[in-house]
Amino acid sequence: MRVETKARARALQLLYASELQPAATVPALATGLARLTGPEGRQRDLAEELAAEVLAEAPALDRLAAEAAEHWRLERVGVIERNILRLAIHEMRSGRVPPRVAIDEGIRLARWFAGPRAPAFVNGVLDRVARQLGLL
Repeated sequence: MRVETKARARALQLLYASELQPAATVPALATGLARLTGPEGRQRDLAEELAAEVLAEAPALDRLAAEAAEHWRLERVGVIERNILRLAIHEMRSGRVPPRVAIDEGIRLARWFAGPRAPAFVNGVLDRVARQLGLL
C-alpha cells in the first residue's frame, strides 16, 4: 500500500481523535497515536500535515460538504464520514492530488472505517463538491 494512502488513514485517525479531544494539538495526538502504532517516518509526517491543514480549514470544508450533501445536515453525519469528506475536499482544493484520486481515496477510507452505506454517500457528496468547484 502506498505511503500516501497509509498517511490518509492515519490523518483520519488523528481527525477522529481531535473530535474526542478538541483541546489537543495535532502533534500531541500524533505522539499518542505513535505510542500505539509505532512511528512510521514519512507517513506520520504527511498524516500530521494533512490533519493540521484539514483542522485549520474545517469550517470552509464543512460548508462545501453541507452544500453538496443533499437532504443531510452535516451535524447528523457520522464523525468518521464527516472527517473523510473534510480530508478529501481539502485534497481536491489544494491540488495535491487529482479530484478523482481524492474521491477514490475517500471511498477507500469509508470502506475501511465507516458503515456499509458510507462509501456511496461519500462518493456522491465528493462528486458534487468536485463539480461545484469546477474540477470535474
